[in-house]
Amino acid sequence: DVDNYDNSLRTSNAVKYVSPNWAGLQVEGLYGFSNLAGTTGQGQTWSGAVAYNNGPLGLAAGYFYSSNPSAGRGPAWNSPSSDSLFDGPINNGYTTAHSIGIARAAAQYAIGPVTVGASYSNAQYAPDGNSAYSSTQKYNIGNAFVNFQATPALLLGAGYTYEKASGDTSAKYHQASLGADYSVSKRTDFYAVAAYQHASGTQATYTTNAAGQTVRVDQAAQASIGSYGYAGTSNQELVIVGIRHKF
Repeated sequence: DVDNYDNSLRTSNAVKYVSPNWAGLQVEGLYGFSNLAGTTGQGQTWSGAVAYNNGPLGLAAGYFYSSNPSAGRGPAWNSPSSDSLFDGPINNGYTTAHSIGIARAAAQYAIGPVTVGASYSNAQYAPDGNSAYSSTQKYNIGNAFVNFQATPALLLGAGYTYEKASGDTSAKYHQASLGADYSVSKRTDFYAVAAYQHASGTQATYTTNAAGQTVRVDQAAQASIGSYGYAGTSNQELVIVGIRHKF
């Protein structure tokens, strides 16, 4: 989940503003304080977004930024204002990044029971002198999906994601997914998701050398679906079934 599309990141020490809805237009902003004395600007998180929804059309765009303090930085992301997006081999080689910046734009359109949508995001993991790498790692990700409300209780969906890494290492990822959700009541539903991902190229990881130092090395790209964090070979399949009850 290199661009937080799964919404797997949490921001602490934060204040957030969400505007009223002005004829379908809404804006919001967030700032997470670092609480680090004497290091203003290090460890902070901020973001802003705008959305427009009018009838069947939905548009949105946003930007997210988080910084990693220099002091005591090791092979783990340690920002005091936001936790980690490092949940798999696709980006685990960049936990020493100085900052993460993510821009995203998306659109969807409903035609009766069918909703189609697409999005694009650019995620950049920028280093500084304390990082274990020297060139900004960039991820460009495109998504497309179609959902079909087959009945009031049954929702079906299919999606495709293409991701390309560049800058420090270069890898490509193709992922296709299918899903279904069936509501048995207002509070309870059953769901199933299946996905397949293929990876090619190289990605970064960490290892310990003979001197006991943590160093970054390259490896063949491993597939890793979503924010589940399971490393695979160049191919990975994932199936999830579950029941959800809301209290």
